[in-house]
Parts: sequence; C-alpha cells; structure tokens
Amino acid sequence: MPNIKAVNHIAVVVDDMEKSLSFWRDALGIEVHELRDVPVEKSQVAFLPLAGSEVELVKPTSDDSGIAKYLAKRGPGMHHICLEVDDLDAMLVQLKSKGIHLINEEPRTAADGKKYAFVHPESTSGVLVELYQV
Repeated sequence: MPNIKAVNHIAVVVDDMEKSLSFWRDALGIEVHELRDVPVEKSQVAFLPLAGSEVELVKPTSDDSGIAKYLAKRGPGMHHICLEVDDLDAMLVQLKSKGIHLINEEPRTAADGKKYAFVHPESTSGVLVELYQV
C-alpha cells in the first residue's frame, strides 16, 4: 500500500512576483532557493525552502495557462498543497479504486524527473492536491 511521506510544498498563485517576494523573502526572511521558468506549465516559480518543505510562488507567464485562468477566476492566493508519496503509480490506482476524481490519471514527469499528478478538488473538500514522487 502506498504511503504519504510528507508535505512537499504549498503553492501560492501570485500576480506580481516582486510584490509577493517583498513579503515572503524580504519581510519573513525566507531565502529564495531558485526562480525558474516552467514552460510546460506556462509559469514562473519561486522556490522558498523551509525545514522539510517549501513555499512555491507561482506566476503565470501566458494568459492561456491553467494558472492564469485560476488567477482570473479566484485571484491570488493558495493554489494547492503537494503531498510526497513513496509510490505515485500505486497511489493513483488506490485513489481510482475508491472513486476519487483525478485530474491526471497517469503521472506526469517534470523537467527535473519528478513524477506528479493532481487530484480534483471535488474529491478533497475543495482543495487542489498534488501528489509528488521524488
């Protein structure tokens, strides 16, 4: 049976990266580990690590991206929580067998090789959940 290992990250959608960094980096003192463009998701992401986890600030780079649509509909704020799992394929099979609505029925692979998939908020009491296998 697959297991949840940790909260990998919390993602926050932002409309102004520098304004957001003025709080997270400058006011709170969380150092930015990396600022990266993620072309496949049409976004820019700032990675701010904390003990065993991180905050990710996500800004759309295109008006037709999923992040841009989310931002237009809901405004800036909490986007999703990411849970690290030990076996993503087995977790997806388990969730499907329990009738959980998945956005990604098969894992996607990020540029860094990590596998991920999203669970639809209608199955999670309104929270977008990302599952991640490192």
